[in-house]
Amino acid sequence: MENLISLVNKIQRACTALGDHGEASALPTLWDSLPAIAVVGGQSSGKSSVLESVVGKDFLPRGSGIVTRRPLVLQLHKIEEGSREYAEFLHLPRKRFTDFVAVRKEISDETDRETGRSKQISTVPIHLSIYSPNVVNLTLIDLPGLTKVAVEGQSDSIVQDIENMVRSYIEKPNCIILAISPANQDLATSDAIKISREVDPTGERTIGVLTKIDLMDKGTDAVEILEGRAFKLKFPWIGVVNRSQQDINKNVDMIAARRREREYFASTPEYRHLAHRMGSEHLAKMLSKHLETVIKSKIPGIQSLISKTIAELESELTRLGKPVAADAGGKLYAIMEICRTFDQIFKEHLDGIRPGGDKIYNVFDNQLPAALKRLQFDKQLSMENIRKLITEADGYQPHLIAPEQGYRRLIESSLTTIRGPADAAVDAIHSLLKDLVHKAVSETLELKQYPGLRVEVTAAAIESLERMREESRKATLLLVDMECGYLTVDFFRKLPQEVDKGGNPTHSIFDRYNDSYLRRIGTTILSYVNMVCATLRHAIPKSIVYCQVREAKRSLLDHFFTDLGKMDPKRLSALLNEDPEVMERRSALAKRLELYRSAQDEIDAVAWSK
Repeated sequence: MENLISLVNKIQRACTALGDHGEASALPTLWDSLPAIAVVGGQSSGKSSVLESVVGKDFLPRGSGIVTRRPLVLQLHKIEEGSREYAEFLHLPRKRFTDFVAVRKEISDETDRETGRSKQISTVPIHLSIYSPNVVNLTLIDLPGLTKVAVEGQSDSIVQDIENMVRSYIEKPNCIILAISPANQDLATSDAIKISREVDPTGERTIGVLTKIDLMDKGTDAVEILEGRAFKLKFPWIGVVNRSQQDINKNVDMIAARRREREYFASTPEYRHLAHRMGSEHLAKMLSKHLETVIKSKIPGIQSLISKTIAELESELTRLGKPVAADAGGKLYAIMEICRTFDQIFKEHLDGIRPGGDKIYNVFDNQLPAALKRLQFDKQLSMENIRKLITEADGYQPHLIAPEQGYRRLIESSLTTIRGPADAAVDAIHSLLKDLVHKAVSETLELKQYPGLRVEVTAAAIESLERMREESRKATLLLVDMECGYLTVDFFRKLPQEVDKGGNPTHSIFDRYNDSYLRRIGTTILSYVNMVCATLRHAIPKSIVYCQVREAKRSLLDHFFTDLGKMDPKRLSALLNEDPEVMERRSALAKRLELYRSAQDEIDAVAWSK
């Protein structure tokens, strides 16, 4: 079975390379679900020396004040005996460092590239992998040392900034806390213990490391702490003896330093009985074993997170659409398919499968009848106007039975006003159809993928609606004009005939057009006009549906399809130019999906082999 820590290291590197690294985020990521060990301690607590002892190499920058100003994600990989040791940085892919002095310099340089040559800190981590036959498989995160005061060149918030950064790591339930405390200081004042106790009050996730045991005042020892009597944690305390500054200055190698450390615990009477679980070598082995145990316990949760994330990534990739076809035929086919999808969505709005079509019916059932009802014929059928038109229509020869020409002129002038509501109904339906086009465009996911095609399809659909509106306007107004051009004779034949049309024939022509007679003419004309309005109330919707709604369902994009067939490959490609952000997003999601599927396969294989 592949070593679990190696597998997790591999997944963590892939997560980081793809930006799926949530070390300073509350968002759940695969990285967050993978256990790791965060190294916490105050400045000058011996953190760097502990890490170097675990690795067995001098590779960390040293100096006064805050030296670690960015998190360092350190992944150790055990390789075959006899193989040459080397290191790799994630920000320098394919470059191997065999000189660990150069590794130290690169850590400093990369820190300066992010923070400048100031003493400020940054939450952006440095990722370093070390391959050596002398290490155990392990992932450690070295964090800036906790401090109580800001020094010159640092902002006043530096103390809180560092604490917030440390908390962002150790508050995560999958984080193992390696709390480094110097033995020559009162444990009650230990920064590492204080913050660890706050985030892990039961000590379930905290491993205590006691440094500088050899530097304690004479007559004092750390036995009570190491035996868990002074400050008890779930896991036994581990004491280490790091190299002194003199050893570092003399370049005492790690092999000699580890040998001297073993000798110290074995030869010191106070610690002899604890020697088997003291020292940096034991610390490294214990951390590796513990980390693997924790990873095993977290596998079900990791599998669940991976499965959920894969489903979410697949869903978003589906929403973003497939990549563009390479050849002209494929592009034309893709465009046609997208247009058909849009056209189908548009039809679904009209047919009631999606909302919107009901507004068209509302125009016919409410707006048009209300507009016809609001028509005012007072001007056309006023006594003065009736007298004027009938008199003018008679000319020099007074009418004998009924003022036919006067009737025609009065009816025509009244019916002409119906053109207004008819025209308004055409425009109202056009506006609603345009709204449905925009809705259908916004609901066609593939059109979001290709802004150029979205603009063209929208413009082509609106242009078609404009043509249909003009045809509908002509047909609809023609219905009104037909009513003006031909009067229904039967209506007038049914009217009661009077013997004396206008009174005594011996009266003058002006007396014959008395008010009673003119009012009767006005009432007759209004009855006829109302009859025509009732007819047009049903005829106008039929005309509009036939010329606009039905035609939009049938041939909304016909002209666009004709133009597509004539387009050169370059123009077709331009239509399928994606939004760069969408392309970038799809590419990132595809890589992330590949990572999660690979992680799923590997973790499932480990789970099944348990």
